[in-house]
Amino acid sequence: QVQLVESGGGLVQAGGSLRLSCAASARTFGRYHMGWFRQAPGKEREFVAGISMSASNTWSADSVKGRFTISRDNAKMVYLQMNSLKPEDTAVYYCAASNRAQAMDVRDYDYWGQGTQVTVSS
Repeated sequence: QVQLVESGGGLVQAGGSLRLSCAASARTFGRYHMGWFRQAPGKEREFVAGISMSASNTWSADSVKGRFTISRDNAKMVYLQMNSLKPEDTAVYYCAASNRAQAMDVRDYDYWGQGTQVTVSS
């Protein structure tokens, strides 16, 4: 069982930056690949970025490449650094854990946090 708690969301102007954090509770945290997803009002949840259990490999959606960076550390934390934010990045952002490498589908993730709201004003 993995419990995930996101933080760091808020209101920012277009072009600004935010860093989201995800704290994991499980002792087996190092055995999971981690991902960030987002869901805007009226839209399906979509993949944003993922990182392997060893942190040696990352993958991301085309819409955020070059702007968002995912990372993790040994203290059971996962981060999403978001730069050059756009109004279309506005959404609730979720942290999730998976047993599958390179996972990009919601169905491949077994554990989810409660989400944190990111709002980008124009």
